[in-house]
Amino acid sequence: MADNRLRRHIAREAAKLMYERVESEYYTAKRKAASRLGVNFRYQPQHLPANREIRDEIQILAKLMEGDGRDERLRDMRVAALRLMRLLEPFEPRLIGSVMTGHVRKGSDIDLHVFSDSVSAITGFLDDAGLPYTIERKRIIKHNEERLFTHIHVRDEFETELTVYARNQVGYRFKSSITGKAIERISIGGLAELIKREHPGTDVSEEPATNIDRYMIWRMLLVPLEHIKQDPLWHPEGDALYHSLQAFELARDEVPYDQELVAAALLHDVGKAIDPIDHAAAAVEALDGTITERESFLIAHHMHALELEVGRIGHKLKRHLQSSEWFDDLMTLRDIDNRSRRCGIEVCTIDEALEAIRSMDD
Repeated sequence: MADNRLRRHIAREAAKLMYERVESEYYTAKRKAASRLGVNFRYQPQHLPANREIRDEIQILAKLMEGDGRDERLRDMRVAALRLMRLLEPFEPRLIGSVMTGHVRKGSDIDLHVFSDSVSAITGFLDDAGLPYTIERKRIIKHNEERLFTHIHVRDEFETELTVYARNQVGYRFKSSITGKAIERISIGGLAELIKREHPGTDVSEEPATNIDRYMIWRMLLVPLEHIKQDPLWHPEGDALYHSLQAFELARDEVPYDQELVAAALLHDVGKAIDPIDHAAAAVEALDGTITERESFLIAHHMHALELEVGRIGHKLKRHLQSSEWFDDLMTLRDIDNRSRRCGIEVCTIDEALEAIRSMDD
């Protein structure tokens, strides 16, 4: 039978080890704490406290050591996490760890999961936001299986670790390697509600969209396309950026008076660096707030136009597209997309393309 007092003593000792940053893993901390108190955890596992018990003791210790300043720091860390998550919204960020649960300790970092098949797509957003970072890759062998983890360490007001997962793992329920239980995590909307509930009066409103330079956002989304290699059967020209710049050049030559169609030609494939499974929808989501309704329609449906072209489209969707005032423009974009697959031709740079579109604002 477990001795509750002994469990409490072990939890307190483990909490001290973790609060003072001697240990970072619950399992290691509780084993070391048990050994210090003369408990053989291999033969007396019933005395080992649950992670939740240790977290509660960390919270008590932090309040004792830091007073009211701890609550203020937790609030500030959550607000900082929310700000960074909003910046990285196209990558479906999720907050995990002590900043989410409220069990922060001295020196705690913010921990986020982000989802993208291109690390450079994420770092492009950080670069343009002026946030310094380092990239760390870890190889871990578990159960004779090697796994590679990519971490981006962002240095801002608080240190933040971004763990990068493939886009198709957004809905996956990650489990702790120690406990085997699902890791608690929270989305942007959930974090905003948590801050409102636990830190009343804190401003969690977003900055007005009018402050956004759309060309800066477009550039951030275009840069990673250079590293997106395409199926040579359909795209013999090579990477997605080269293809996009070819589409821009054709559109500028053939419809130089139509800024929106030229912009759609340049941007139609930016979602390939975010979600290659449904890159059109990913592009529209990432570009939201920076493109017009017409540009959004053209980008959202450029693959549907291909289905229409080859006769593999449903009747309802076909009728929807053909009834649009922008249907002819959509098929023009489709034609440009089809012809932007030439090898060895010279194209302009991203900045030159953006400057050309910007000059059409006048």
